[in-house]
Amino acid sequence: MTSLANLREEILADPQAQAEYERLGPIFAVVGEMVDARQSAGLTQAELARRMGTSQSVVARLENARHMPTFDLMSRYAQALDRRIEVRLSPSTAAPAANGV
Repeated sequence: MTSLANLREEILADPQAQAEYERLGPIFAVVGEMVDARQSAGLTQAELARRMGTSQSVVARLENARHMPTFDLMSRYAQALDRRIEVRLSPSTAAPAANGV
């Protein structure tokens, strides 16, 4: 049987699959943080939705990682969890530093 790690390696050997994986990585990271925060707070999607003034289906769509959530929805999500959003821009490991910058 193929392990998940082996399957991932095999799939990512395809340059197109690798490019899509890299494109979606930030979305999965943001959504993962959101789900972790909700679960740490001990809330269901429905409970969080009530705090946000929206429906459970909106929270489910935010957490499905198909699309990057809007900043407004992420902010409402964070507020409902008594959290704040922190944004950080990190250097790309693929790009060399530009002229000593």
